[in-house]
Formats: sequence, structure tokens, C-alpha cells
Amino acid sequence: MKKQDFAVSCAVLALSVLSTPAFAQTTATPAAEPTQLAEGAGEDIIVTGSARAQRRFDVSYAVNSLSQTDVEKIAPKSFADLLGTIPGIQVEATGGEVQNITRVRGIPSDRGYLIFQQDGLPLYHEIDGVFFNSGEGMNRYDLMTERVEIVRGGPAPIYASSAAAIANNITVSGGPQSRGKAQITLGNTGLYRLDAMQSGPISDNTYFAIGGFIRQHDGYRYGGFPSDKGGQIRANLKRELSNGFVKISAEYVNDHNVFYLPIPTNDPRNPAVSLNNYIDYFTGTLNSPSLRNVNIKYRDGAGALQSMSRDLSNGRHMRFFNAALDYEANFGSWNVSAKVGGTKGKSSFDAFYSTTNPADANTFAASYLTAARTAFGPNVARLGYAFAGTSGTSVYDPATASGLVMSGQYRASESDFYSVQGDLSVTRKFETAIGTHDVRAGVYSAFYGNTLRQAYQDMLIEVRSQPRTLDLLAYAATGQVLGSVTQNGVLRYTTTLNQGAGDAQMIAVYANDTWEIARGLRVDAGIRTEKYSYKGIALPTTQVNLGDATTLADDTTRAFTGQVLDQRLKPSATNWTVGVNYDLNGHLGAYGRISNLEVPPQLGAVTGINATIIKTKARQYEVGLKASFGPNYLYATGFYTKFNPFNASFAAFNPLTGRNDQTLPFIGEASVKGVELDGRVSPIRWFSLNGSVTWQNPEYANLQNNSGADPSAVNGNQIIREAKFFGNLRPSVDIDLGEQKLSVFGRFEWVGKRYVDLFNRTAMPGYQTIGGGVLLDRGAWHVQVVGDNLFNAHGLTEGNTRTDQFAGQGTAQAIYGRPLFGRNFRFILSRSW
Repeated sequence: MKKQDFAVSCAVLALSVLSTPAFAQTTATPAAEPTQLAEGAGEDIIVTGSARAQRRFDVSYAVNSLSQTDVEKIAPKSFADLLGTIPGIQVEATGGEVQNITRVRGIPSDRGYLIFQQDGLPLYHEIDGVFFNSGEGMNRYDLMTERVEIVRGGPAPIYASSAAAIANNITVSGGPQSRGKAQITLGNTGLYRLDAMQSGPISDNTYFAIGGFIRQHDGYRYGGFPSDKGGQIRANLKRELSNGFVKISAEYVNDHNVFYLPIPTNDPRNPAVSLNNYIDYFTGTLNSPSLRNVNIKYRDGAGALQSMSRDLSNGRHMRFFNAALDYEANFGSWNVSAKVGGTKGKSSFDAFYSTTNPADANTFAASYLTAARTAFGPNVARLGYAFAGTSGTSVYDPATASGLVMSGQYRASESDFYSVQGDLSVTRKFETAIGTHDVRAGVYSAFYGNTLRQAYQDMLIEVRSQPRTLDLLAYAATGQVLGSVTQNGVLRYTTTLNQGAGDAQMIAVYANDTWEIARGLRVDAGIRTEKYSYKGIALPTTQVNLGDATTLADDTTRAFTGQVLDQRLKPSATNWTVGVNYDLNGHLGAYGRISNLEVPPQLGAVTGINATIIKTKARQYEVGLKASFGPNYLYATGFYTKFNPFNASFAAFNPLTGRNDQTLPFIGEASVKGVELDGRVSPIRWFSLNGSVTWQNPEYANLQNNSGADPSAVNGNQIIREAKFFGNLRPSVDIDLGEQKLSVFGRFEWVGKRYVDLFNRTAMPGYQTIGGGVLLDRGAWHVQVVGDNLFNAHGLTEGNTRTDQFAGQGTAQAIYGRPLFGRNFRFILSRSW
């Protein structure tokens, strides 16, 4: 998108918001603040998925609200780790601080249609960008986050696009009273972090808030360089009007995060043999200083040789700026809300991906002997290993170590992106002969796009933590080096090459009516219809030999053809929901709901080659029971979700080509039924127990294949990486010592058995972890010590998704995956004022 188009998009949406404050002086009743409602209600107040701020008990859907106090006792390592305490959300928080996996109610997607918002708007419209996601990839928790509200199912499809769930980050706003906080966090994994926040009045009706964090972290799996470095800053100005408020916000993020990927844990030649001596289960990683100067070669569309120099320590480097305007006011019986936000940023991504299992070094070398003799002549007597770039002067003998070697894939990606989004809605409550209607109608629009440039190539490494890259050399009987299978550690140059760009426009119109027929009996219904327009280009590639006769590494390199594909698409989606709620009294209630979710193809359909274009459709059913008695509560929700159609197709890594060109297309259905429980019990003043439990049955059904594969062995199987049973319990002992308050808290978590493949041949066993901490408050000072996985419990997540989705790993239990982090501790010191 051109710069002037971006500016015009911002201006159009800004005008829709700025046109409304002109009427701000015509009405009298101020808009109620959530904090004011909370003081009267004595429990959580929810604004997400609702026409107005309401008590959690009063809404007819599953929702949680996590305040800063709640988060203190959860003490999460990442945003995904925080979400893992919510019922119905299964997380794999082993990828590092960002780029983790969240799945909502068994929905078979790496991000599970969980849409993140900041004060009611996304930072980027789509779920995923180019190797970044608009969830925890762009949102980072700090002291400027007042609370996080998480809606599961319910009206989520009405209030956000492609949403089966919403996580809304409510930021700190200033008020009449000055308040601030500074916090230092130190960890035994080389963590150093400083958080700060300050808010207060500028004048009688104008307030400010500003805060953020800066952090450096060696990482839970140290790769020879810091895993996380950078931070963010957020600020806002809020002006109270006679009937509402207007708030201007800004945010800047500049952060590096290294991505942890699966590691081999056992020898595939004998799965009973652990590789722990070479790559430690809890701290080992394939990230390495040897990958800090990787040269990626390919040919451009004109046939010229190009190269990219990449450094793995850059990790996932996210830089973006966001500005937003939020206006809300009452005009008699009408409430007007207008929000607009714009984001401009850049994402650079460097990661070392797992591909195939480790291989016996002799067997691996022998597999290249014929090709080496063809390329370097019949005098090739044998193949041998040396450390990369030494021309054979530094020999590596695998027999002195594990006897194994392995390949991995270096992935480099660059993307510039923008997203401008705005929401304008009006809400009105009115009486009828049969009860009260509270109607909200609105329009949401977004203009967004990105560019992409990606190159992947395969590297040869030893099997150990922080591995060194290897060369596989062809030797004559005299010991002379005649050629090299690899080149400077590169097994295959640029096996995948993508370049494209796309722009999107979308508009959504939505409406929701909450009809209170009688006291305690409510019916609500909503509808949202969306139309999209995508315009993109993609550059096709072909396979070439770069022509270096001294190596095989460049024989199958991708090259741009010079062709440019102009691609257009105009998808649409219509979502609706109907719910019934009956509250027996202020403590007991029940509800039922049915929702329709349609997820149109994303922008990547016009920026890639031969993209699968399918509109995913899901029908969601919920039945809930709720009980709330002072500090004690229990919310139980039964859910059933059916996807039809559902795309269960996979493209797996091919070790012969280095590309993801092994495909198994399955289109059919996926269904998930289950029960989630969220509760708190405090039988005595100084003890409480919070917890969430989820049981679900995620399975494939009625899959069809048009290429001859038999889906009968997949139908009825447990969906890949989805657990049937997971949850957590969080006890807390809180003792008032007069001037001091002492809390001792724990966290017990469990995840059931999962499978790495469609056919359920290789299982990842269930696991349980225990964490805990101590918190001491003395006046304005706060001291906390937190420990995770205190007993070094073993557990695998993910498996090796590049190769094992089809046939598993050849073992009943996974021997390749992303293990849990080992025991670690953090010390937190803060002062409030």
C-alpha cells in the first residue's frame, strides 16, 4: 500500500470518530465508568462482548477478568502462560515469550481463532500476519495493562472478526488521584526486567497514564545469545466530558524474541536411549552461535545471484507504532461509542526449525555417496565430516559423540505491515409492552496489508545443544578433498522462496439486542455480516542449479521466474448468535446459546502461490450454569462445536527436496464437545482455591480425500495436539500481619495425552507441573519470589510438526518435541505510590 493510501485510510476512519465529539456538549448524564459499577457490585465488571458494562454474573456467556492482583499470583512467564489458567484454553507456552500456541475449546488451529484486542480494537486486523500473530505476538503484558478480559464463544463472533474467543487488554487510564509503580524482576535464567507506570491528573478533567517495560533475558534454553531483549512504552491522555470521555493513546514496541523449536530427546535408532548427555531435556536447544552469520543464496527474476546475510540472534524482531482514539458519550437514552486505531510496523523473523529426526552419521553419509561420485568423479572413495568452513582441516567424528547428525531449516522472513481499523456503534435501551430492549448497532471497518519475503534453507548440524554446523566432504583414497556435499554448513540452499504483497479492505455491520422479558429472564440475539476485498501479488519460483561445481548444496535452489501473479479475492462472512439467560436470583442462574462462526480466507490467499481457499464454518452450542456467593463462585459451561467444512490438509517436510511438498489433502468435519469449569472457594478468610478444569473430546469426522488416500483411519481420531483433559488449581494462603501481608500461593497444572499425527500413532504423554511463590506486602513495598516446574516434571508439546503429522515418529511415544522448561525462579521487587 502506498504511503498516501495509508494516510487516507487513517483520515477516513479518524473523521468518523472526530465527527461525534462535536455533539458532546448537548447531553447531561455522564457515561458510567466500569470502576464505578464495580464499587457497587462488589465483583468483576465486564465490558467485552457486551453492549454495556455488566457484572460477570449477569452476562450469558463464558468470560473471565484477570486484574493485576490476579496476575501477581499467577506469575506467568508469558501472555500465553497467563491464558493457560483460563478454562477451555489449552496452551503450549514452550516457544518462548511470544509465538506460542493457544487453542480454544479444542478448535484445531494453532491460534484457535482467539482474537486479541486493546481497549476494544485489534492492533492488526487478522489473526496472523507474516510470521507474527496479532495476539501475544503483538500484545505484551506490563503495568499499563489494568486487566485482561477473555470471552469464549458467546457473542465473540459478533464483536470481532473470525472470533471464537476474544482477549481484550484494558489499559490503565489516568484519574483524579496520582498513582504509580516501579518494578524490578530478576530471574535465574539471566532475566533482567524493569517495569514502570505513572498516571494522574493534568487538570481538573484531563488525565494521563504512561508506562512500559525494558528487558533482557538469556532465556530458558540459552542459545549463546540473549533470548529476549527490548521493550515497549504505552501512553494515553483522557479528557472527561460532561457526558462521557475522549481518550488518545499511543504505543511503541521494539522487541527481539528468540523462538524455541522442538529438539530430539531420544535416539531414533534405539528410542530407549536418551540424548540428554548431548542436548539437555530442560535447557538444550538447537539455537546456536554457529547460526549468527548464515548466507542464503537464490536467483532473482532476472537470473542474477542474490544473497541474504542473516543472524539467528535477531530472533523475531517486532517493531510497530500504534495510535488510537476512543470516544464515548451519552445523549439522553443513546450511547455513542467510536474507536479508531492505526498500526504501522515491521517484523523480521529468524528461526532454526526442526525438520527430520537425527540420523546415524554413517547411514546419512552413505546416502549421498552416489550423488557425490556423479558430481565429483569416480575417485570419490568415502564421505567424511568436518566443521563447517574449515575445508576439512578440522575433522568431526560423530562416533566420538552421539554417532548422529541431523539437518534443520533456517527460516528468514521480512514483512512490512499496516492496519487501520475503526468501530462506530450506538446503544439504546427502551421499554416495550413485553420487557426492555437494549440494542446496540455498529459498523466496523479495516484497511490493512503486508509485504512478505521469505527464504528457507537446510543446514547440517551435530546433535548437541548449541550445535556446530558441519560439512560433509568427498575424499579420494589419498585423503584429498574432491568436493563437498554441503557448503559452509548449508545442506541445500533456499529450498523455499516466497515474495508477495497484499492490501485488504473490509467492512462489517453488526447488531445485538438484549431483551429482558421479565426479571431474570433475558434473550439476546446478534448478527454480523462482513465483506472483504483482497488485492495481492505473488512471485512464482522454479528450481535451478546455481552452477557451483564444488558442492551439491546449490543443485536444487529456488529461483524467481520473473513472473508476477496479480490475484484478487472478495470473500464474505455472516455470523450470528442467539442466547437465553435465566437468573433465579442474584446468586444462581443458567443460560443457553447457539452461534454461527464463518472464517473467510485470509489475506495470504492472494500473496501466496496455489493457496487453499476455503471458508471455514463452525456451529457453536453452549449451556451454562453459574453460581456466585460473595468470594465463592462456580461457572460451568458445556460446549459443542462442529466445523463443516473443515480443512485438515497438511503439507509436510520432504527430506529429499527440503520443501514442504508432501501433501495429504483432507476436507471434512471436526467436532469438539466438552465441559469447562471455572471456580473459586474461600471457606475461611485466609485461604482460597481458584481453579479451572476442561474436559473435551476433539475429533475428526467425515473426512474426504480426492487423491486416493483412505480417510477411514483418521475419522474419529483425536485432533492433533489437542488434549482431552487439562486444567489448573491455584491455592493461596493470605495472612494479615498488621503492617504486613503475607501470601503463599501455588499452581498445579496438568495436561492429558495428545497425539502428534493424524493417525494417532505417536502419543505425547500427559504431564503435571507444580509451581509456587511467596508474596510480602509492607506498605508501598512488594516483594515476591516465584518458582516454576519446581520438580522438573517431564512433558512434551508440539512434537515435530514438520514431518510427523502423517505417520508419527515411528514410536508409540514421541521422541522429538518441545519439552517443558526446567525449574526456574524469579525475584520481583516493586514499590507503589
